[in-house]
Amino acid sequence: MKLLRLALVLVFPFTLLAQKKEITNEEIWNFEFSSERLEEIHPLTTVSQYTVLEVDRRTQTSKIVAYDYATANVTEEIVNSASSALVPFFTSYSFSKYENKLLLESESEPIYRRSKRAKYFVYDRTTNKTSLLFGSKVQEPKFAPDGSKVAFVFERNLYIKNLEENSIEQITSNGSEHIINGLTDWVYEEEFGFVRAFDWNADGSALVFMQFDETLVPTYSMDVIGDNLYPFPYIFKYPKAGETNSTVGLYLYSLAEKQVTSITLGEEKPYYIPRIKFSPNKNKLMVQTINRHQNHLQLWSYDIQQGTAQVILEEREDTYVDVHDNLKFLKDESFLWTSERDGYNHIYHYKADGTLKKQLTQGDWEVTRFFGVQEKTKEVYYASVEAGSTERAVYSIKLNGSKKSALSPENGTNGVAFSADYKYYIHTFEDSNTPMQYNLRLTATGKIIRPIEDNAALKKKLSNYTLSTKEFSTIEINGNELNMWMIKPKDFDPNKKYPLLMFQYSGPGSQKVANSWNDSNDFWHQSLAQKGYIVACVDGRGTGFKGTAFKKVTYKQLVHFETLDQIEVARKLGQKSYIDAERIGIWGWSYGGHMSTNCILKGNDVFALAIAVAPVTSWRFYDTIYTERFMRTPQENPEGYDLNSPFNYPELLKGDYLLIHGSGDDNVHLQNTMRMAEALVQANKPFELMIYPDKNHGIFGGNTRLHLYNKMTNFILNKL
Repeated sequence: MKLLRLALVLVFPFTLLAQKKEITNEEIWNFEFSSERLEEIHPLTTVSQYTVLEVDRRTQTSKIVAYDYATANVTEEIVNSASSALVPFFTSYSFSKYENKLLLESESEPIYRRSKRAKYFVYDRTTNKTSLLFGSKVQEPKFAPDGSKVAFVFERNLYIKNLEENSIEQITSNGSEHIINGLTDWVYEEEFGFVRAFDWNADGSALVFMQFDETLVPTYSMDVIGDNLYPFPYIFKYPKAGETNSTVGLYLYSLAEKQVTSITLGEEKPYYIPRIKFSPNKNKLMVQTINRHQNHLQLWSYDIQQGTAQVILEEREDTYVDVHDNLKFLKDESFLWTSERDGYNHIYHYKADGTLKKQLTQGDWEVTRFFGVQEKTKEVYYASVEAGSTERAVYSIKLNGSKKSALSPENGTNGVAFSADYKYYIHTFEDSNTPMQYNLRLTATGKIIRPIEDNAALKKKLSNYTLSTKEFSTIEINGNELNMWMIKPKDFDPNKKYPLLMFQYSGPGSQKVANSWNDSNDFWHQSLAQKGYIVACVDGRGTGFKGTAFKKVTYKQLVHFETLDQIEVARKLGQKSYIDAERIGIWGWSYGGHMSTNCILKGNDVFALAIAVAPVTSWRFYDTIYTERFMRTPQENPEGYDLNSPFNYPELLKGDYLLIHGSGDDNVHLQNTMRMAEALVQANKPFELMIYPDKNHGIFGGNTRLHLYNKMTNFILNKL
């Protein structure tokens, strides 16, 4: 009887383990493991409240709710599409400066990565009336500072609607197939990361806008298969490396004079204008310009009244200068700015004329985000990797560089959203074991006033699944300590040998090894661990948050050092007793697809399998701004382009290779995959190819993601 009891005791834990669920691709891509997040938090300036967008896509209803910081009570339901037939279902919103009016975005239609067209409605909180901004879908509307007008772009021309008079003024009329007013072209949108190319001055008396002339930019054409009898070509302007870019001009529109005038900054016309922004001074426009090599950035101060310009700050590098949005003005017109000039990204305080007052942060670590400055207490708020390059901690520091204080108590990924008066902040926190948490804290003490969202329902749900711990460590490779995470099967036995799948992205300044919560790929990796695979990720040379020397070592030879690092990682991990060195694979998307392709070719003695999704296969095929920032032009650096282009050495393939692409990819063109496929065919190398019709770089839509990950899963199960 005693023996029977012992047997039951021994069996019972395994019974519990067996009852745990395994993650499926269907669950992942039905987004059943998505965290609850606060959508579009907006701190109100007129009262101590914040607003949140609440969208119910099932019922097609949306509302904006205001919450009191101190009490957590709902103070107002500002607008609700369910309560008024005049208010449409909307998916985004923005306030006017004094928060008496809102723009509601409805029927949004994506164009490229950031651009979209939509119908916009103006909601007046004073009258509770809603009105359509314009009869057709428009782009990038923005209130004038006093809320009386809205500027927007329609069919590549700039317009201003006077809300008080219900009248519309067309500012430009030359918008065409080749001319864009007030919006960026494709390559600016993708690589400089913005779409709206206009800005109001402080009192709304003037509008500055950029104009793009794409006449000489080469076109790219891709067939849209669709569901009609004949496909049709989609043609757009896309400057590949070394080719002609748009000519960009800067213009000023005076509302009083109803006149457009050209802005001249200096004797030489700037090659790129990656940022424009008015200062609090109504006459002062700040313009960032950068040369084609992107190693000389100038910050111009332009007086729109006098028509004079001067350079007040310059950034120069032997390699490249990163463009950013960390320009913050104080009331005395001094400003804060971030720079990598000492080898790490830090915050600097400048006088209005560009004279340096103080470097606020310094050390062998990087500022990753700038949150703002409270002038009353002279405190600056930022996030950094001071606690470790895989972490994000939040700090405050005085304008004189003293009294640095931590606002985030735990290691992980921390962020903040301050109230307008900086009395409160919503603290966001996540780590590899904790989904996103939102807590309201008091700025003065950091004390939690109340929790807002802790994703307890998700944590409870996941407790029913077999999940492995993501183990963080470092690995010494080619003279560098590289960050690594590893996921092992839950029932891992160090005496067994397991196949290894490596995942990476590896692009300049990127990071995949971070102490943050799971994304969809993480859950997929967990599902592979459930099937007996070890999954690992290593950020090699060229990735971010470890200083410029580490990041910029790849200059003029992208994927060279990155490939060497991943091959050596695989070789070193293959020496571990619990890893089967004959069964090592690697996968990646986009830049990561380029990397996985290079690895299975140049590391053909190490890698048995590779999956490349939407890969670049030659930097000659990619766009000017991104590619030339890191490589210069093909004319200047032909070897840098060709020595690491995998279709130039297809004969090296020995293992199993899966190549995947969307035929509608406007970013990394299908041309990359077709050239790689043709090279492999001519080298008589077997491989698998999967094309998703009309899908863009994200390869989304309907069951597409599910099909893609099922394809990759089965390929791994059958081949590795």
